[in-house]
Amino acid sequence: MPRFSCWAQGAPDHRGTEEPRWHQAGLCSPLGSSSQGAGARSARSNAGCQCGTRHGGIQDSQGAAALLSSLPDPPSCHHPQGTRSCQSCGLLLATAPSSSSPQPTPCSCCFLFPLPGCCVSSSGSHLLPRALWAPQPGKCHHGCPHGTGCDIPSTPHGSMWLHPPRGGREGCPASPGSPPSPPCATGGGVTLFIALYDYEARTEDDLTFQKGEKFHIINNTEGDWWEARSLSSGATGYIPSNYVAPVDSIQAEEWYFGKIGRKDAERQLLCHGNSRGTFLIRESETTKGAYSLSIRDWDEAKGDHVKHYKIRKLDSGGYYITTRAQFSTVQQLVQHYIERAAGLCCRLAVPCHKGTPKLADLSVKTKDVWEIPRESLQLLKKLGNGQFGEVWMGTWNGTTKVAVKTLKPGTMSPEAFLEEAQIMKRLRHDKLVQLYAVVSEEPIYIVTEFMSQGSLLDFLKDGDGRYLKLPQLVDMAAQIAAGMAYIERMNYIHRDLRAANILVGDNLVCKIADFGLARLIEDDEYTARQGAKFPIKWTAPEAALFGRFTIKSDVWSFGILLTELVTKGRVPYPGMNNREVLEQVERGYRMQCPGSCPPSLHELMVQCWRREPEERPTFEYLQSFLEDYFTATEPQYQPGDNQ
Repeated sequence: MPRFSCWAQGAPDHRGTEEPRWHQAGLCSPLGSSSQGAGARSARSNAGCQCGTRHGGIQDSQGAAALLSSLPDPPSCHHPQGTRSCQSCGLLLATAPSSSSPQPTPCSCCFLFPLPGCCVSSSGSHLLPRALWAPQPGKCHHGCPHGTGCDIPSTPHGSMWLHPPRGGREGCPASPGSPPSPPCATGGGVTLFIALYDYEARTEDDLTFQKGEKFHIINNTEGDWWEARSLSSGATGYIPSNYVAPVDSIQAEEWYFGKIGRKDAERQLLCHGNSRGTFLIRESETTKGAYSLSIRDWDEAKGDHVKHYKIRKLDSGGYYITTRAQFSTVQQLVQHYIERAAGLCCRLAVPCHKGTPKLADLSVKTKDVWEIPRESLQLLKKLGNGQFGEVWMGTWNGTTKVAVKTLKPGTMSPEAFLEEAQIMKRLRHDKLVQLYAVVSEEPIYIVTEFMSQGSLLDFLKDGDGRYLKLPQLVDMAAQIAAGMAYIERMNYIHRDLRAANILVGDNLVCKIADFGLARLIEDDEYTARQGAKFPIKWTAPEAALFGRFTIKSDVWSFGILLTELVTKGRVPYPGMNNREVLEQVERGYRMQCPGSCPPSLHELMVQCWRREPEERPTFEYLQSFLEDYFTATEPQYQPGDNQ
């Protein structure tokens, strides 16, 4: 029996000597011979298509087309390079496997070898058919949305069974309307993904999974949500893409934090509960392909602080902190410094705790259609009252904790709100409160991520913020400046920046809320700009007097917010009413330096309050100034070779 170039996922012997149905049909040639075979098959294997290509055993293009029309459509996926279509008959062609790598590379998304088919002639011509192999008669083996073991129509041949390609969510086998699959893995095998966190399903379309669970990705075209199949349960559903990483990749390591900045690394390492030697690795902000190691340290002079080390990349592909110790992978480097300090400030102890990542949407269904029915929300606990409505803690779909802002009828036009919300939904930054969904019929509901500590104003006046020291307060200001720098880059305007519109989460995380909504308010006491409900004390004079709101009027408001921080929520311009503030500011009056505020920080406030808007600093500058406020005299990176 000749050996055939048929490669089947799950077959007992991938290079089978048994002659499958496709060989019986004369559609493949024996290995080592493109022009000679057994009986009639060898004669047919010499036949060529009218395009001039020898199709490895297919007698004619009409016969091939007839055969293909009887098979299910293949999934839509991207296959290895070197493939093309016959211009005459439309059949898929490919180059033959090289002698150095005789085994074809499987497609990672449909498991076909090496294209939508299982057979390739030894001449490297035609690949057929659109099928998979399964080891049990009548039982699904790979890629079925109903899990391993479902009943399917199969065609027996010896000990192997023909299985159509996996399909969509409606059934097995596939239908032509199946969703496209993600790109294939390079190299020889399927790319598996591993869960980095636990996840509880929010809808019937999601998968519940545990940290460490592994997946095949079926469809990654939905951006933040991927369709996947769990290897442990066989179930298929959507998973958040930022909850998984390729198995054995650096992204799957506990200590890898990806693209976070130096200041954010320090915030996370200095969180309560971390001790000396807690560490993380992040992408270098300055050198492409390199990394930075950040370690929590302690000494009597500085107390708790963070040191940073550059992980440089060799031209050969290795990594090092000091040239005396070079490693093939970052994982090997980490293990080395776990075992010994070797010139670092201390030995690496434990990875920094990773918080669960934020999701940009409630579910895959609300990704694009995010106006939701009111009955899907349950309001559980009132968190506060405002001039124009209430804020509630609630749940969506009975599964997901959210914050719900309810607006009093008549506050704003539902049509104008929905138009503005379209813009707000596109703004995504880790220092902005994420807008999830809306109910646009009155009373309008605005559904956002939930922040555990409430508004910054309440936190400073009545919460744990009363006990914060200047370094924590300046860091909170830096976070707000970072969010506003993003709004600045996006050419957007907040219009109502103050402590009441900043929300606080765990570990003193600050996020900007209610951006853009002030423009929509239709209340006469607000739109008059000098009415009782208008925030005169936070508003730049050109905006209060003439309605000229720009990002520079937001900078003015940020300067006022700084006074709220350092005074723990004191109302600006104490002892003055709105009319007096407007008159005095127009005459050049500026608030004096609060008693607990360093002169350098007050000077920054005064820069924000310059009369001419163009003379005020950018939020990019404000972020940089505040992030480096206590570290301007420190070296950015520590030497790694002081043995």
